[in-house]
Amino acid sequence: METIVKKRIKQVKKGDQNAFAEIVDLYKDKIYQLCFRMLGNAHEAEDIAQEAFIRSYVNIHTYDMNKKFSTWLYRIATNLCIDRIRKKKPDYYLDAEVSGTEGLTMYSQVASNEALPEEELETLELQQTIQKEILKLPDKYRTVIVLKYIDELSLIEISEILDIPVGTVKTRIHRGREALRKQLRHL
Repeated sequence: METIVKKRIKQVKKGDQNAFAEIVDLYKDKIYQLCFRMLGNAHEAEDIAQEAFIRSYVNIHTYDMNKKFSTWLYRIATNLCIDRIRKKKPDYYLDAEVSGTEGLTMYSQVASNEALPEEELETLELQQTIQKEILKLPDKYRTVIVLKYIDELSLIEISEILDIPVGTVKTRIHRGREALRKQLRHL
């Protein structure tokens, strides 16, 4: 896939806008999921994901063809998420009630696995609890936890995305896990 992407990037650099549309199609879901996990809000995740693609398109000339495009794109999206988190104090949460509904929260938007209703409820409650606790983590721990365990990136990829040494990534993952473990001790 990386060779296809690099071929499309060369076309984009020559002025072919349609080639970039193909790149967006390849990565849009992963970038959205990353943003959603970082921000905890679907609308903000859409906005930041779109901004990440706009920034990557505008700055495509700075992309180093010797490196993975996905890492570069993830770095842009992650930095945008961190900027949004720092600039904005949380005024809503995923467990907040959706306006116009009776008792429905944003968690009700999570896709089901066609499991039994009881299992779905247990899973939903656990997801709510874990997501709430992830959102409470400091930015530097939340970022590595999301990239490692939600997006399943390697330590090296996380290191490249965040532009920090692999040792620092390991430390942050360890400390983030420990913080989550303490927060989730009651389960």
